[in-house]
Amino acid sequence: MHDKQPKLVVLASLSMAPVNIFRQGADEEKAETARLSSFIGAIAIGDLVKSTLGPKGMPKRLENVNILIANTGMDTDKIKIFGSRVRVDSTAKVAEIEMAEKEKMKEKVERILKHGINCFINRQLIYNYPEQLFASAGVMAIEHADFAGVERLALVTGGEIASTFDHPELVKLGHCRLIEEVMIGEDTLIHFSGVAMGEACTVVLRGATQQILDEAERSLHDALCVLAQTVKETRTVYGGGCSEMLMAKVVTDLALRTPGKEAVAMESFAKALSMLPTIIADNAGYDSADVVAQLRAAHQEGKTTFGLNMDQGTIGDMSLLGVTESFQVKRQVLLSAAEAAEMILRVDNIIKAAPRKRVPDHHPC
Repeated sequence: MHDKQPKLVVLASLSMAPVNIFRQGADEEKAETARLSSFIGAIAIGDLVKSTLGPKGMPKRLENVNILIANTGMDTDKIKIFGSRVRVDSTAKVAEIEMAEKEKMKEKVERILKHGINCFINRQLIYNYPEQLFASAGVMAIEHADFAGVERLALVTGGEIASTFDHPELVKLGHCRLIEEVMIGEDTLIHFSGVAMGEACTVVLRGATQQILDEAERSLHDALCVLAQTVKETRTVYGGGCSEMLMAKVVTDLALRTPGKEAVAMESFAKALSMLPTIIADNAGYDSADVVAQLRAAHQEGKTTFGLNMDQGTIGDMSLLGVTESFQVKRQVLLSAAEAAEMILRVDNIIKAAPRKRVPDHHPC
């Protein structure tokens, strides 16, 4: 996962619009754990949605698909006993009402088929009778797609969500190259590939425990956010503690030329900056005191592009190693840390402030 994640993140971060994934058959709580940050970009893997295909006999794989995405009721082919109150004097009239409902649904399906589609995706349920009509016409019917999935599909396939079907020329259809069912572990999902509008990228994480999945999702989300900011602000700085050591050196030099108590605060700020390379070395399991001392000496010698090479546990030239960080993210880290420290100092000063002296009350009630 660590080897593949950087390439996966770069692949998914070529644009800014987020999409989600949902597992088929999962409730909303489980689906929420499977929802990952990914991005609509110029490079695509495809799009996965939680939904249900129609009955047997309906095609499970389609190529060069014209998609009608709808949010309409397709469940009126039976009388809803709990939603209707009908008084008749014979069971034959009940059958007539049911037949009228079926004819009404048949007309609706025929209006849908006039759009020249071979895939129908509905936000609501599709009952058995319209499913049979779609299957006999060779149209793939996908029912009960989650609302976010319908909106996402409309976006990435280039279509629009329709609710009326009287004017096919006014309805904008979606298009994709291939629709098929895929198995990921024990879960069945519907895979849309070759979509029309900029393609879509879906990232799927699998792990042994929920804690591992949560950690992987947080790491992936952080990486995507960093790359998204880098797309907006293309300036970068050298990583591996190089930038922090440079800033610490400049602040220390300025503190030596600054009289008064301000120099103490500046020295503390420089010390805090130099702690970041120490933390990097500690997290990698190396002797932080040794490598940070080497890094400090290298910067004193004018090697301003040197940082920590955590592959070898030594210092190295970040420009040759290609280790860079986003300027925007680095700037925000410094601002947030300084603001947090200032806020803590303000709170400490308030807590340490001596209470107001109580003056005896010479005018009791």
